[in-house]
Amino acid sequence: MSSPLAWRWLGRLAYEPALLAQRERRRAILAGQEAEEIWLLEHEPVVTIGRREPADLDRAALARQGLAVVPTERGGLATWHGPGQLVAYTLVRVQGRGFGPRSFVCAVENTVIAWLAEREVVAGRRPGMPGIWVGRDKICAVGLHMEGGVAMHGLALNLCPALEGFGLFTPCGIRDGGVTSLQRLRGSAPSPEEAAISLGPALSASLRSDLSCRG
Repeated sequence: MSSPLAWRWLGRLAYEPALLAQRERRRAILAGQEAEEIWLLEHEPVVTIGRREPADLDRAALARQGLAVVPTERGGLATWHGPGQLVAYTLVRVQGRGFGPRSFVCAVENTVIAWLAEREVVAGRRPGMPGIWVGRDKICAVGLHMEGGVAMHGLALNLCPALEGFGLFTPCGIRDGGVTSLQRLRGSAPSPEEAAISLGPALSASLRSDLSCRG
């Protein structure tokens, strides 16, 4: 049996210090100096981009809105982070727990899908479209980066954010759908800190070892 996988709530953080902390923690995990861990938090408003910058991203317009654009090593295009969105960073030895890259993403997605089902939201996947969807609208972005078998980045679940932030560009390259939230779907939603109390243990249990997804 794989060792327990700890999780903790970090509160609200600016994006760039959290990104640097992830990179440092992964280096320490690879060096055997720190343990794996899942970090749950929310961010101050920011736009992040993956390894490809979308053509319609207007940095000057975003700057006028007070939004920084931060490049990252994760996959995917651009997305928004901000208050009311629960972010989970999975600093985990993927191969050491029996996962492949795809099965690890599958386990992350399955955990969120089950968590939403407990709140009467039927969510799932869309072929060829990363993340978790309710119909044609994305409720949770999933984007990871692997190095030396250790993951970083993770997921961003829309609980009760100001969805207008996604209207400043084409989020995640979505052109035949939109972005939604638990609050929009159900009329109310827990805060990120409240949601972390249940989603943190669920992620810890599902990512402890690969017992279901293969790939």
